[in-house]
Amino acid sequence: METSNKPITILLLLLLSFFHLSKADVIFDPPDLLTINCGSSTNFSTPDGRNWIGDTNTKLLSVSRGSVLATALTQSTILGPYTSARLSFSNFTYSIFNLTAGPMFLRLFFFSTSYQNNFNRSKAVFSVKAGPYTLFQRFNVSLDADSVNDPARSNILFREYCINLHERQNLNITFIPSSTGSYAFINGIEIVSMPSYLYYTDPNVDIHGLPKLVGGGTYPIETILALETKYRLRLGDRNIPAAEDTGMLRTWDVHDEYISNPGVESLDIDNTTKLNFSMTPNYTAPDQVYRSLASMGHNESVNMGFNLTWQLPVDPGFTYVLRLHFCQLNPMVIGSGDQIFLIFIQDHLVEDMVDIFNWGDKQKGVPVVRDYVVIIRDNQKKANLSVKLHPHDKSMIKDAQLNAIELFKISDTTGNLAVPNPDPRIQATEISHENSSKKRRGTTKTLAAVVVAVSGVVLLSSIIAFFIIKLKKNVAYNNGSNKKDGTSRGGGSSSLPTDLCRHFTIAEIVEATNNFDEVFVVGVGGFGNVYKGYIGDSTPVAIKRLKPGSQQGLNEFMNEIEMLSQLRHLHLVSLIGYCYESNEMILVYDFMDRGTLRDHLYGTDNPPLSWKQRLQICIGAARGLHYLHTGTKQMIIHRDVKSTNILLDEKWVAKVSDFGLSRIGPTGSSMTHVSTQVKGSVGYLDPDYYKRQRLTEKSDVYSYGVVLLEVLCGRQPLLRMVERQQASLVDWAKHRYEKGFLGEIVDPALKDQIAPHCLRKFGEVALSCLHEDGTQRPSMNDVVGVLEFVMQLQLQDGANVNAVSESGEDYENSTTEDMFSSSHSSVNVSDYSNSSGLNTTSYASKESERLLEPVFSEIKDPKGR
Repeated sequence: METSNKPITILLLLLLSFFHLSKADVIFDPPDLLTINCGSSTNFSTPDGRNWIGDTNTKLLSVSRGSVLATALTQSTILGPYTSARLSFSNFTYSIFNLTAGPMFLRLFFFSTSYQNNFNRSKAVFSVKAGPYTLFQRFNVSLDADSVNDPARSNILFREYCINLHERQNLNITFIPSSTGSYAFINGIEIVSMPSYLYYTDPNVDIHGLPKLVGGGTYPIETILALETKYRLRLGDRNIPAAEDTGMLRTWDVHDEYISNPGVESLDIDNTTKLNFSMTPNYTAPDQVYRSLASMGHNESVNMGFNLTWQLPVDPGFTYVLRLHFCQLNPMVIGSGDQIFLIFIQDHLVEDMVDIFNWGDKQKGVPVVRDYVVIIRDNQKKANLSVKLHPHDKSMIKDAQLNAIELFKISDTTGNLAVPNPDPRIQATEISHENSSKKRRGTTKTLAAVVVAVSGVVLLSSIIAFFIIKLKKNVAYNNGSNKKDGTSRGGGSSSLPTDLCRHFTIAEIVEATNNFDEVFVVGVGGFGNVYKGYIGDSTPVAIKRLKPGSQQGLNEFMNEIEMLSQLRHLHLVSLIGYCYESNEMILVYDFMDRGTLRDHLYGTDNPPLSWKQRLQICIGAARGLHYLHTGTKQMIIHRDVKSTNILLDEKWVAKVSDFGLSRIGPTGSSMTHVSTQVKGSVGYLDPDYYKRQRLTEKSDVYSYGVVLLEVLCGRQPLLRMVERQQASLVDWAKHRYEKGFLGEIVDPALKDQIAPHCLRKFGEVALSCLHEDGTQRPSMNDVVGVLEFVMQLQLQDGANVNAVSESGEDYENSTTEDMFSSSHSSVNVSDYSNSSGLNTTSYASKESERLLEPVFSEIKDPKGR
């Protein structure tokens, strides 16, 4: 019996030992640590080191009357206070007593789901105040939860604040529903004391110890201010959970999502040297924070050509305190001057001689921190706070390093930390004639009401009658003559394809978009607005609403439904359904979190894409187009390929979108093209198609070639305010390529990222797509193959990224062939096409050609679609 228990005893001892070793060496013992399981009488513990107390089980707090306890209708996959909640359709307050005076963490935990007793998820819209500070204002929990790109924490929201309490002061946390019909709720509250001057400034410190204000001066963090934690990032390969913090239950996340440099890896370094906390208290961060770092690597010539960069999305209109953590453990550093670098914050030079060894009193293994205050002006909807490190030219080691980043938002002069949120959603039944009158006055925040019933029936009947007549008239075939684009619906049925995708009612669309609130607009085009909406309790979708009088019309609406409802491919955007009701034509798609490709190339505050990311996106889009051309029963020609019609999901997977102008390609073996009215977008239009009005899949190839140049050069296809020679991106790229200086026009953000052979081959395939003669262009299958080959070149030669030299010359002693003459075949792409593994066969069909005449994108419209 004793023998059988021995392995278990040993295992328990090992587990206890491991748990002990995972903790920081020195633990801060907070005077107050209260973790509350709201809406419950249950106490429990979680692996992150928290002991949850049911809010009905403690005398340390009271809750004002009017709130109720309810159980979540769905189960969270994360252990925590997510089984129950305290909720109310009116104000309620937690009063927490007997807290020790001084600064403390206030943490709020939310599980965005529906709860018993008719607490629907979408109606949780409320404000939160803690003492004199406003933490949330009209906070729409479901919208915020759906915007989080972390499947591991689905519908879980966590907020952390730093506030200061005076002697004998209770902490009152008040939850305030934003309007009639909305409710407030909370799942968990945590109060943890912190050291007096962990984040707040010690009033006794001299001026050299004050946080530096970026742009000049100093900015003490006084205890009258409240702080909101925005980021706590360690530069290692795993999160540090709350149980492994220095006693304050902080979580340290990894930085991967925010670093802009491709290929930079985090390193664990020197787990043996005992850290010397002589310059900063030992509770500042766990030991492991200082034993991992991000650096630039050992290629000194490359390092001098770029910055080690982090981009942190922030709310504009606030001031932030940024804390950077350093610890010198590099075995190559043995003295002063061995490693020196510069720090830029928001492109302001804040440190010109960072020598971590010297900062640590000329010792290694000494953690140090530096605080900086940054003002983000309120002149844009989105903003990034940038941190850049660059090696000093006098440094022996041309490298820079950082161990951790913390960023806090500072409350404004009114005590506010909240970002304004949209008004709570209203029910579809609230649509009224008042809404219609508001729309006539020009408001964009309400959908026009359903008018008098008889008028609505007449209007809808008219539309359906027009639709039926139009479709019957449009049944046609194309034999190369000058007939207009026609419509064949396989038997002439005029019904919408409810069997192919979901039909949404206008009430569902109104509820999903908060009555077409402009706050939810994520894109605008010739067709109208695109909204981010929510179907059911949580599913985010993109909702494209055809505006009255737009260039688009019923045929393109039908075309998009018919095309996309039958297409399923990783690199094509998925159509979920449509709404055709109350004089509305609306399409519903999967929501693409990253927006359009153009959003990440130019005219944006988004961090620039790395070259590897751009190649992966190009390959994905090419595969989507290849599938359209050869992978379906009938060839489909997209006819509007451009960077705004390539969307990116949360994992940066490219998806071709917007099929309103798409056409079925030639259907007979004797047919080489489709004769059709020219449609498309200026700057991307195939000149061969424009001149001869003969559409082939090679027209998509041309447009895609323009996209490749956009990706490489980071500029739009046409510019008016430049020299005439540079106005057209295509002409300018051809000119520079012929001269052997394509590198001159590469996006500056890609400096020193592109391998030499990779740049040359990418330029070849891009310009071969732009051949004046469509027959000389490669197929999309060939393009996929070459781009995959380009990626291989980049991965193989990535260590020698000297492609874009100071002179702009791409490669030495090279001869540039005339890729644009009618006798030259541009580039022998077939040599590399086999690597794609895709079938290049084009399929024909005996079915009638389904040609739908699009009516919204005219070539004369400079905005395209």
